[in-house]
Amino acid sequence: MTLDYLGEDTTDALRASATATQYVQLLGKLSAEGLTAGGAVEVSVKATAVGLLLGAGEGGVPGAVSVLGQRVAAEHVERIALAARNAGTTVTLDAEDHRTTDAALRIAASLRNQLPFVGSVVQAALRRTEADVRSLAAPGARVRLCKGAYAEPPAVAFTAKHDIDRSFARCLRILMSGPGYPMIATHDPRLIAITQSLGLRRPADSFEYQMLYGVRPDEQRRLAASGARVRVYVPYGGDWYPYLVRRLAERPANLALFLRSLGSKA
Repeated sequence: MTLDYLGEDTTDALRASATATQYVQLLGKLSAEGLTAGGAVEVSVKATAVGLLLGAGEGGVPGAVSVLGQRVAAEHVERIALAARNAGTTVTLDAEDHRTTDAALRIAASLRNQLPFVGSVVQAALRRTEADVRSLAAPGARVRLCKGAYAEPPAVAFTAKHDIDRSFARCLRILMSGPGYPMIATHDPRLIAITQSLGLRRPADSFEYQMLYGVRPDEQRRLAASGARVRVYVPYGGDWYPYLVRRLAERPANLALFLRSLGSKA
């Protein structure tokens, strides 16, 4: 299971610090209950939730990540990662708007020098991602591949579903043929089938599937019964409604996924 404390785009330093504290406390409680052994329960963190946007736009570039924001976010993510290490589990730094991609990847790469279990997330919708996964597919590196839920400009992202799926498949093949630990985050039957085919060439415990809580639960159980590793992604917290509204506004296609998740629980 991956737990994600909802909240992003924070521009208040106190709130960023409070979010980091929430994660540290959560990891302590999970560890005390014996739930984190072997990485059974981990956490996902959005860099903008812990300060990446502090001072954004300084220097006259709208939305640009500032030196201050990157420093504060890196400090908070390190604090969370140290708590994860003490709890015997892992932490994954989420992908967000394309303007934050470089900063998030830099933070994760820097932390991996001392905390190699810190994972990164890449989005197949971004045109840059195929190059990113080639550099990220290193021994032991934890990389989550997802399609991407953000509305991005065509200059930096594929916009047609077919192109996004093809990008996902290309990135998937790179990760599954590399020496890292791929985390394949999709509910798409075709992409799951491709993953299964590629997975025949590597140990079952050397990669995992990731799916949202409540979405295609029968498929989650089927994969787990086949011997595959399956991790359920669980967002939580009081910011759920603003989070949902933002996701639906950014990419209306997310509404279909949301409705399917409701139907799957019926």
